[in-house]
Amino acid sequence: MSAMFGAEQRIVVATGNRGKLRELREAFASLGGVLVPQTELGVFAAPEVAPTFVENALAKARHAAQASGLPAIADDSGLVVPAVGGAPGIRSARYAGDQATDAQNNAKLLAALDGARDRSAYFFCALVFLAWPTDPTPITAIGRWDGLIVDKPRGENGFGYDPHFLIPALDRTAAELSLGEKTALSHRGQACRRLAAKLENVW
Repeated sequence: MSAMFGAEQRIVVATGNRGKLRELREAFASLGGVLVPQTELGVFAAPEVAPTFVENALAKARHAAQASGLPAIADDSGLVVPAVGGAPGIRSARYAGDQATDAQNNAKLLAALDGARDRSAYFFCALVFLAWPTDPTPITAIGRWDGLIVDKPRGENGFGYDPHFLIPALDRTAAELSLGEKTALSHRGQACRRLAAKLENVW
């Protein structure tokens, strides 16, 4: 795939999460340009108050584009566990509290699932691209990655709920995958490829 943006074009990414940024850079390597986290530009995170991943991603993209004056890509993603009413959902990063660590979020999830027979779960990602802050035609893409929640953490890679998210077909957790393997399979990887394809057609 040829590059869609010039080598000097900067694109702000509405995140300060190093794990997400690493995955986005891997997935969008063919875009051209430079993905810059909003934290490097002094842009504070936008409030995430919408009830859905898509709405939150759009709000974050508009905020980052407005504050930076650059095209923006925003991701909103999380883990959905049907047995606990769809939690952690849009509060995945803050499930155990606004300043919660990954370990605290995982501990709360496992406690909520204690005794549950249904351990199914899926990661969901919504990605939004805006060419400018008031762009009336945002380009969106979504991805979904199905798996099971396991009690014992496995693997040293990834972040968040990855050590507890088992891919049954591989008998490996997301944290046992290399970055390349994860990008090929994950919700974020799926959404990135779909968004990149849409951008190629539009740009």
